[in-house]
Amino acid sequence: MNLEGRLLGNRYEIIEKIGNGGMAMVYKAKCHVLNRFVAVKILRDEFTTDEEFIKRFEVEAQAAASITHPNIVSVYDVGREGNLYYIVMELIRGKTLKEIIVEEEGPLPWKWSVNIAIQIASALDVAHKNNIVHRDIKPHNIIITEDGIAKVTDFGIAKAVSNSTMTAFGTTIGSVHYFSPEHARGGYTDAKSDLYSLGVVMYEMLTGKVPFDADTPVSVALKHMQEEPIEPIEINEKVPNALNDIILKAMRKDSSLRYQSATAMLYDLNKALKDPEGDFVDNDDYTEDSPTQKISTEEIEEAAKKTRGHNGKNNFIKEHKTLSIIIGIILLFALSLGGTLAYLNITVPKETEVPNLVGVSKEEAKKQVEDRKLVFEVEKEEYNSEYAEGYIISQDPNYRDNLNVKEGSTVKVTVSLGIEETTVPKVTGMSEKDATTALEDAKLKYEIVEETSKKVEAGYVISQETTAGTKVYAGDIVRIHVSKGPDLAEVVSVIEKSEEEAKKTLTDMGLKVNVLYEEDATKNNGIVLKQSINAGEKVEKDSTVTITVNKILETKSATLTVNIKSLLGGKVEYENVGDNTISSSNTTNTTGNGTNNNASKKVKNVKVKIVVGGDTVYNDSIDPTTTSLIQSISGKGTVTVKVYVDDVLKSTKDINLNTTDKVTIE
Repeated sequence: MNLEGRLLGNRYEIIEKIGNGGMAMVYKAKCHVLNRFVAVKILRDEFTTDEEFIKRFEVEAQAAASITHPNIVSVYDVGREGNLYYIVMELIRGKTLKEIIVEEEGPLPWKWSVNIAIQIASALDVAHKNNIVHRDIKPHNIIITEDGIAKVTDFGIAKAVSNSTMTAFGTTIGSVHYFSPEHARGGYTDAKSDLYSLGVVMYEMLTGKVPFDADTPVSVALKHMQEEPIEPIEINEKVPNALNDIILKAMRKDSSLRYQSATAMLYDLNKALKDPEGDFVDNDDYTEDSPTQKISTEEIEEAAKKTRGHNGKNNFIKEHKTLSIIIGIILLFALSLGGTLAYLNITVPKETEVPNLVGVSKEEAKKQVEDRKLVFEVEKEEYNSEYAEGYIISQDPNYRDNLNVKEGSTVKVTVSLGIEETTVPKVTGMSEKDATTALEDAKLKYEIVEETSKKVEAGYVISQETTAGTKVYAGDIVRIHVSKGPDLAEVVSVIEKSEEEAKKTLTDMGLKVNVLYEEDATKNNGIVLKQSINAGEKVEKDSTVTITVNKILETKSATLTVNIKSLLGGKVEYENVGDNTISSSNTTNTTGNGTNNNASKKVKNVKVKIVVGGDTVYNDSIDPTTTSLIQSISGKGTVTVKVYVDDVLKSTKDINLNTTDKVTIE
């Protein structure tokens, strides 16, 4: 079905298809009323005649539209036109978390992953407090915007907790690789099921793969129910201990051993950013108390009565003193135990079911609580854009099916003060304390995301996600990013390590490495002799550490050819045969009246000296017309060769013996 160009609701013009889902197709559209681009999700044709799927589609709309949060894709409108059922949503520019994981082809940086997990958990926290369980948390349903903001989308299988939370319509809904064990069984699912799925998402971000995989969906589901995952830290040694513990706790098979709320998980995630190697995650198995035993005392009491009725009891006591004492102790214990059991039956309170109070008026909530012989307590009141004034926003303990507590227990509630409009203050550049105070004064809540920054001093706000001056409702959440200062690394010693090991150690710490070489014959070849930044010093990541590596050079040889004639420019000197008279010539003969003036003369030899480094390797007289004086030279690395003719320096040349075995000087 081609919907491009169609106008829905006399308002939304379909432009192009941008995605497919299991239940619906997603289109980019333009809203002609507000002149903005939106995403429109339209139920597939094959489901429009299926009442069950239509109900599920409507649940998505109602669930998503009932909550507002910066990390949840906003729903603007819901409609139907003929057989088309559609939802109008915020259009997000970015990539899914799954696309990012696939592109990286391996683990993502742990701090980035924690920040994404914090945003997802924050979105789930709000949804759970509104009695909505997503039930399909996976990287495909998390969009990362161009600004790095995580947005949870696709509430296609979300269900209000107040309704039945067994798998809808007799089938198991969701994505099998991210199932909780109870979801895989087709059993009861609640907020803790979402937290299990978030644990799986974190596992995949930090290891590059899902914890359980197999050839068939059924096999994967069985692994979720029966097998323990390999610990993330065993796959990626860069995963901090605290984060490893958080993931394992979120993925416990027994939901009572997982995080009991997204708030609790958020607390540990934020703490892990500050103390990544801390041992603060409570991940122990619970120990059941010894079972209460019912002990009957009827036979003992009956025996005691018969004993008291015997006339000869006094004689028995006198004749069996030890046995009488034992019987007396037994009788005393029986009477004491009977009294204790009777007291417990009278004084131990009965259990009663906790009611679901969210969305109920304060007066009705109080009546429901007190009717069950519980204590009603208003813990706090706050502004809220989703619940009218005087209605319950949240409760403690949170409602779930068949949750029983002792009579006389306290149920605490948060009551809505209704909607009040307020203006977001500018807090960028403020200290964290001043920023949070300003937000509280504006009747707003806040979330703090800590980040490293080279430019902004630690403890000051780098940015705020809601622009200053924006009109919002009192009680809304503004997320602020606070500087932790520059990302520092504590330099370790790499002295006496190999060059490769030293470079890996320093680069793994986020440092750059510059390598120099020098020779020390007393030390092993190839080890680090010194480093420019001492061990224990803290420097900013990306700083450069210069290491000096011992490089013992080998002695190499080369063949040197010297062109003496070229060095002298062809100039020679002559001497008379038989005397010491010398004359100079440029090798041309002077002629006069047909006679050769040099006929009784000979070329005078020149003295040639070749020095390599500081050593003389050649020193002899030679014909100045020589064009190929060959001499073998040797040394380590680069040597300097000097050629003297008659003690006059004629040529200087540096020769790298590691790369050259023949050289000519002319």
